[in-house]
Amino acid sequence: MTAQSSLNTQTGDTPLLQLKGVSKSFPGVKALDNVDLDVNAGEVHALLGENGAGKSTLMKVLAGIYHPDEGEIRIEGTPVRMQKPMDAKHMGVLLIHQELSLVPDLSVAENVFLGSLPKRSGLFVNNRELHERCGAILKRLNCRFKSNIPVKHLSVANQQMVEIARALVFTPKVVIFDEPTASLTDYEKVVLFEVIRELKSQGTGIVYISHRMDEIFELSDRITVLRDGQYRGTFATRDTDEEEVTKRMIGRDLESLAEVESPEPGERIIEVHQLGIEGEFRDISFDVHAGEVVGMYGLVGAGRTQVVETLFGIRKPERGTIRIRDELVHLSSPADAIEHGLALVPENRKEQGLVLGMNCRDNTSLPNLAEYTRMGWIDTAKETEVFERYQEQLQIKTPGWYQATLNLSGGNQQKVVIGKWLSTQPSVLILDEPTRGIDVGSKAEIHQLIRDLAKSGLAVIVVSSEMPEILTVSDRILALYNGTLTRVFKRAEITEDDLIRAITGQSADAASEPVASGA
Repeated sequence: MTAQSSLNTQTGDTPLLQLKGVSKSFPGVKALDNVDLDVNAGEVHALLGENGAGKSTLMKVLAGIYHPDEGEIRIEGTPVRMQKPMDAKHMGVLLIHQELSLVPDLSVAENVFLGSLPKRSGLFVNNRELHERCGAILKRLNCRFKSNIPVKHLSVANQQMVEIARALVFTPKVVIFDEPTASLTDYEKVVLFEVIRELKSQGTGIVYISHRMDEIFELSDRITVLRDGQYRGTFATRDTDEEEVTKRMIGRDLESLAEVESPEPGERIIEVHQLGIEGEFRDISFDVHAGEVVGMYGLVGAGRTQVVETLFGIRKPERGTIRIRDELVHLSSPADAIEHGLALVPENRKEQGLVLGMNCRDNTSLPNLAEYTRMGWIDTAKETEVFERYQEQLQIKTPGWYQATLNLSGGNQQKVVIGKWLSTQPSVLILDEPTRGIDVGSKAEIHQLIRDLAKSGLAVIVVSSEMPEILTVSDRILALYNGTLTRVFKRAEITEDDLIRAITGQSADAASEPVASGA
């Protein structure tokens, strides 16, 4: 299919927003190289590309966070210069960040109206008006929390809804959504899509960044693809398909794991029996064998993350037992878990997985420093060798080991976290949302890596909120509902309908295999 550069949905109209020949470099890397993009009034324009393709950099240029080295930005045909984010806001361009940019100790209302708080007598904040207006916005978004609650007390999903609420405070010309559904429940996604369609009907231009192809094809009118910081074409969504777009993004065809057969399980590595923490989860029993991938799937609040954090010693179980190679263990800390051969790639890479100001090599060696230390001195050559091995294996895009992880794309940050834990040579690898915020090409690579790690003899546990992912990588799937394990499915017997029933509490009494497979 042919790329359609600068295709306007309203032929002959001046684009609402236009970028021409935009370039941006950072030390050691050219993030954007002569990129074009235009957005029309009343359209959803999707921006796609692998992690590191330049999407977030381009959006930060639009939002006044970065200044382009070359190129031009026009709003309604007029050239503009955005020196700071407030300039972009005043010009009608609003970026809703993928990474939350809220002030934790301020209330929901104060965050939503930050920079434009309603005043009395031009001096004092009009709290009554503030909370009334914020309450109306929250009602429009079907949010179930109050406007006066500090945002630090909200879940990540609700904090994301606060970010989205900012777009409704004024009438923007262009709203940029950067991975807006990464932390949202299915219900919240429906509400968000209704808001986006409402904004579109009012003539707002929408730039929508997501790695989820179903969202792209449901919402967008056009798709622009970036690869390696360069423009690779613009398509009318109705005239293209996922295969074509993916090929443009990654420059190759994706390999599928759909036909992978489940291996014969090896030695039982970990066995969990009647594990429970009051108010979190109860009576959880399962086992995982060498060479096997066990998926853990359920709705938000089902207890998935709490279970794996208990296995890793972050939480202390109130009842039940954990055995590793038939030895009863008491894992009172992550250090205990690491010593017993467990590794956890956490759900939140920025808060739990990385020291962002530290370079890639030093992040990789953190959980295993004793292995790199001789007589009190760190063997940096050995550290570098280990990092470069995982850089090659995981295809981490970085100029070198010295790059601060803060400057990597989200997908490459995630790969550093995975490499970091693989460097401990674990026998049980737990991955909590391993591909959240990762592009389709990198996601396929990580899925293949998971299968390869299992094939090498690791016992792997994968927690995911994406059904296609859990169905793709798992040999068995544990279905959780409201803190309980409702069913355990084998790959050959599972259907999407059965899995949905299991995670919504509709099949707790249905026949299934025993909770512990006992292979």
